[in-house]
Amino acid sequence: MKQFRNRMGTFVVTAALVMGGVAPVVLAQTAGQDVKDAGHDTKDAAKDTGHGIAKGTKAVAHGTKKGTTKAYDGTKDAAKDTGHDVAKGTKKVVHKSANATAKTADKAADKTQTPQ
Repeated sequence: MKQFRNRMGTFVVTAALVMGGVAPVVLAQTAGQDVKDAGHDTKDAAKDTGHGIAKGTKAVAHGTKKGTTKAYDGTKDAAKDTGHDVAKGTKKVVHKSANATAKTADKAADKTQTPQ
């Protein structure tokens, strides 16, 4: 019985030493893997952020281009309409002026004729 206790005691001590020696190694591997995983997670988050910023920037640039084109087209059409209106108005004024000048010339011609 004494031998059994001796062997059992030795087994318990040996088991404790083995477990005590293995545990720090397992913990060290786990901690190292945790750090590595955290680094990968950080990298992935940075990539996702970069992709989001790029997508948002493209959307804003597209919207700005679309708005600028729309404003340009509207301004161009308004300028064209204004040009037509100015030409039409100028033509009307010129014709009225020409008619008034012709009437005045006719009146003046009637008064300047020498009696016969």
